[in-house]
Amino acid sequence: MKRPKQTPDYEITLAGAANVGKSTVFNALTGMKQHTGNWSGKTVFTAEGNYRCGGMNFRLTDTPGTYSMYSVSPDEIAARDQLLFGKYDCVIITADASGLERSLSAAIEMTGMTSKAVLCLNMMDEAEKKGITIDTKELSIQLGIPVVPVTARSGKGISELKETVMRLVSGSIPLRRIGTAYPQSVKAAAQETERFIDADEGIKKALSLLMLNEAVRKELIGSGKVKLKNGLSDLPVSIPHEAYEEAAAAIRKRSERICMICAKDIPQTRPETEKKLDRLLTSKTFGIPFIILLFALIFYITVSGANYPSELLGRMFGTVRELLERLFEMIHAGPAVTGIMIDGVYGTLSSVVSVMLPPMAIFFPLFALLEDSGILPRIAFDLDKAFCCAGTQGKQALTMMMGFGCNACGVTGCRMIENSRDRKIAALTNNFCPCNGRFPVIIAMISLFLTGAAAPGLRSAAASLILTGIIILCMLVSLAATKLLSALVFRGHRSSLVLELPPYRRPQIMKTIVRSLIDKTAKILGRAVIVAVPAGIIIWLLTHISAGGQSLVSWCADILDPFARLMGLDGTILTAFLLGFPANEIVLPIALMIYQSGGSFGEIQSLPQLYDILTANGWTITTAVCTIIFTVMHFPCSTTLITIRKETGSAVCTFIAFALPTVCGILCCMAVNLISFLCSL
Repeated sequence: MKRPKQTPDYEITLAGAANVGKSTVFNALTGMKQHTGNWSGKTVFTAEGNYRCGGMNFRLTDTPGTYSMYSVSPDEIAARDQLLFGKYDCVIITADASGLERSLSAAIEMTGMTSKAVLCLNMMDEAEKKGITIDTKELSIQLGIPVVPVTARSGKGISELKETVMRLVSGSIPLRRIGTAYPQSVKAAAQETERFIDADEGIKKALSLLMLNEAVRKELIGSGKVKLKNGLSDLPVSIPHEAYEEAAAAIRKRSERICMICAKDIPQTRPETEKKLDRLLTSKTFGIPFIILLFALIFYITVSGANYPSELLGRMFGTVRELLERLFEMIHAGPAVTGIMIDGVYGTLSSVVSVMLPPMAIFFPLFALLEDSGILPRIAFDLDKAFCCAGTQGKQALTMMMGFGCNACGVTGCRMIENSRDRKIAALTNNFCPCNGRFPVIIAMISLFLTGAAAPGLRSAAASLILTGIIILCMLVSLAATKLLSALVFRGHRSSLVLELPPYRRPQIMKTIVRSLIDKTAKILGRAVIVAVPAGIIIWLLTHISAGGQSLVSWCADILDPFARLMGLDGTILTAFLLGFPANEIVLPIALMIYQSGGSFGEIQSLPQLYDILTANGWTITTAVCTIIFTVMHFPCSTTLITIRKETGSAVCTFIAFALPTVCGILCCMAVNLISFLCSL
């Protein structure tokens, strides 16, 4: 019986700057396994969780990390709107104790919006390692809100945080609001603005200060979140541009002053080890080569580590298949039912799991360790110049990296890009990065056709180098597509990269691996399984429903075969790509089903067995290379296209996202096939 959802007694909002461990605090409070990241805009969805304290139920709503309430990027707007217009009983503002001044500015802006707040001073362990001491009582006096020191990674201080929140919402702690000492010009402009705002008195002051910024003012009024008196469509006052600059400067000065009073022994320079690492990772000479070597190592571990588990899973599924066949024979299931359930549903599921699971279970945790250690933002920094030349900016590199796991996640991650133009370009070109569902096909083609002549001990190394080269080519094609879109379709000025490089952190290896397996591997595998079940049934029916003595899928393959031959493929693999539109993971299993007589998936228990099936159907090295190219460059899966439609709000953008990689893939395959033909003459 499903447990009824508890009604919360109090609504709590979790807010704070980026890179302060906010998601870790969320996990520690709720016990939920929420993935942590360390770049601005990582938390683009509003997550919710529950916890209990003092016999009461608390619902905690997470918000995106934000450096300033004056930002107009989608994720930071979401955080600002929750503080201004959301319904909550208390806000937990998270700050980084090891870099207090950096996160205090955002905290001060947030306390200007609500006095119902508690400051969670996180990462106290890192502050202690750096020799930093913080007077939390004085900090509470300066900010006018309770301050609780916490080390969320170990859970230290979480109970005290819950107790403090409980006391605040129950009225045991009096609310105080301490204003910022703004210059007279700022006060005058804010007071003049406040006269025309039609809103509750509680948020008028916060709104009047925010609306000193022209971009924020246009967003608030244009979206209808703020209504002006007498039906006005804009403020009938002239707000000096320097008013916003002076307001921001006043907040920075207050942050510096509070830090000087409350924090002692702050190191003036970073540790020498971090400096050396940054000199290497962000070097113009060594930065990009280091990235290439790093990903080559990751791909080597993925390729070499996935072979044996894949074979083991294949043998296991083969044994289970035999048992299922005996079971269906015992219950006298008809041929149609047996075919649909075993050849269709089970065959699809087992092929998807055995092909997808091992590389996912290796690649995602390794990628998460890079993420948690603070290396990924350095990669964005290194690639910023290349993306600038293409007409956008370096944050697109982060969304591209996310696309290696799942293109739909990469498209959603584009929300971290402030500029609407750059955000659309990043979303439309993300599919040029092969997602996890396409990696097994690429790895299989490399292992079977491109490294077969290598010595057994060198095959994994050769395969990883080839795979790294393919990824580099994918990135170059993505840059070329970005340049094309920025020059022809989305003209305008690109946004500049504003990205904080967080401190290096030693990742919690076991927690990171477990969370990666749960949050990414299990989620994507579950999605593939859900898609594979109906797809297996449909494909089995297409292979067994005949017209003129030939199955429907064979008709389709025969019709497509002449065009596919021009691309260096055949009608079967092109049909498999079309039928694999719901999920890239099932393209190879579909092709095998069509190749094998009777339309049965059959269990592929080893790569040599797969090689025999493909070569028996006329595959050559040219076929394998063209299959790799079209795997990398073809239309996005249905989930990614739906996500693009949702994120861009444009049918035209969705069509471009479908057509651009497909046309590129067709042309590249034709070119390779032509070159192969000319070389054979």
